[in-house]
Amino acid sequence: MSIMGDKIHRIRDFRGMTQKQLGMAVGFDEKSADVRIAQYESGIRTPKQALVERLAEVLDINPRFLADDEILGAEGVMMMLFELDEHYPISIEDCTDEDGNKRKGIIFGSILLNDFFAEWQRRKKDLADGKISKAEYTEWKLNWPKTTDDCGKHEPSKEWRDL
Repeated sequence: MSIMGDKIHRIRDFRGMTQKQLGMAVGFDEKSADVRIAQYESGIRTPKQALVERLAEVLDINPRFLADDEILGAEGVMMMLFELDEHYPISIEDCTDEDGNKRKGIIFGSILLNDFFAEWQRRKKDLADGKISKAEYTEWKLNWPKTTDDCGKHEPSKEWRDL
C-alpha cells in the first residue's frame, strides 16, 4: 500500500464510507467506483492532482493531508528533519520524559512553529484528559489549519468538535 493509499483508506474508514461510496462521490460510475478506489488505496494507481482535490473535498479534509510524502520510518523522519533544519534552524536538547527516561527533544527556531506546537500539545493533553474524543482529535488533525484556534485566541474557521 502506498502512503497516499494508506491515508485514503484510513480516512475513508474514519468517515464510515465504503470504497464504492467514495468512488461514486468523487464521480466514478457505479460499476467501477470500488475498483478505482481500491487501486488508489493499494498503490496500483496514483490519483492526479484534480482527483486528490476531489477526494479531499468528499472526505472533508485538507488536501495537503493526502500528500504522498515518504516520511514513514525513522530514516524518512530524519531526512525530513534534515530538510527542515535548512529552513527552521533546529537545536537538539537533552530532556527527560514523564517516566524519567532520557530523551532527545527538538526545538525549532521559529515562533510560528512554536505556536503551532503549543496548540498541538493542548489537543494531545485534551485527548489524554478525556476532554475531547479520539474522533475529535482526528478531525482536528485532518482539517488543520482550518481547525486551529491559536490556543483559544479565536474561533476556528472549521468546526471540529462534537458539541
